[in-house]
Amino acid sequence: MIERTPILNIVTHAILVFGLLLLLLPMYLVIVAASHSLQDVVAVPPNLLPGDQLWINLQAAWAKGHLGERFVTTFIVSMGVMTGKIVLSCITAFGIVFFDHRLKMPIFWLIFITLMLPLEVRIVPTYAVAANAFLPFQTLLDLSGITWLVNAVSGVEIKLEWNLLNSYAGLIMPLIATATGTFLYRQFFLTIPEELVEAAKMDGAGPMRFLWDVLIPLSRTNIAALATIMFVYAWNQYLWPLLVVTDQSYAMIAVELSRLVPKFTATGGEVPKWHIAMAGTLIVMLPPIVVVVAMQRWFVRGLINTDK
Repeated sequence: MIERTPILNIVTHAILVFGLLLLLLPMYLVIVAASHSLQDVVAVPPNLLPGDQLWINLQAAWAKGHLGERFVTTFIVSMGVMTGKIVLSCITAFGIVFFDHRLKMPIFWLIFITLMLPLEVRIVPTYAVAANAFLPFQTLLDLSGITWLVNAVSGVEIKLEWNLLNSYAGLIMPLIATATGTFLYRQFFLTIPEELVEAAKMDGAGPMRFLWDVLIPLSRTNIAALATIMFVYAWNQYLWPLLVVTDQSYAMIAVELSRLVPKFTATGGEVPKWHIAMAGTLIVMLPPIVVVVAMQRWFVRGLINTDK
C-alpha cells in the first residue's frame, strides 16, 4: 500500500498537471490557428491568442473538404468496426473459455500473437486478400487439383473472385481482425464463477441462452470500453483507407483532412491554407472527443473491472 503524505500528493498532482498541459498545448495551438486568418497564422512572431475567424474557417473547411459526406462514410465504417469487433470478440472469447476442447489454448495464443502484427505490418498481404477475398480458396482448389479436374471433365474453369476494394466491407473487415477485444472478453469471462455456469445449466439454459441472458448483461462495461476503443481506432484510420479506396465516395475523413493541405513546391502550387486545415482538424477531432467524454465512466470501469 502506498503511503499518502502531503509532499507525495503535491508531487503527484504536479506531475499530472504537467502531463495535462503537454496534452492540451497542441490542442490549444490548433484552436488558435483555426481562429485566425492565414496572414496571422504565418506571422512572425506567432499570435498565441485566439482570433475572431473561427466560425468562418470552420465553414470553409467543411465546404472545401466535403466533410459532410466524409462524416457519413467514416461514421458508417466506425460503427461497423465497433459492432463487428464486439460481436466477434464476444463469441470468440466465449468459445475459448466455456467450451472444453484440446485446441482452446492453441487457438487463443494464435489469436493473441496477432497483437504483435498490426495492420501496418501485414498491410501488403491484407491488401492482396482485399483485392480478392476468395484467393485462398482458389489457391486450395488449384493445389488440390480440383480446378484442373473440373476443367478437364466439364470444360468449366473455376475462378473465384470477390473484390473488396472501394467498398464498406473492404474498409471494415480488416480492421475487425484484431485480438484486443478477444483478450479483454476472455479476461472477464475467466472471472465468472463456476457456480453461475452450473446454475444456468440446471435451469436448462443452452450455450447461446447463457451468453445472451447472463454473460452479455454482466459484460456491459467491457462492451462500453471496447466500443470506445474501436470507434476511436476506426475513426482515425488513415493508411488503410488511403490504400484501398480510389473512389472518393468511400473516402475516410482522416484522408480527406490531409488533402486540405496542398503540396507546395518551388515550381508552383497553391499556398497551404493552414488556418483552414486547423479548422478541419477541430471538426475531425470532435466526434472521438464526444464519444470518449460520454463513455468515460463506463470505459474506466470496463478496464479496471471495478464491478466484476
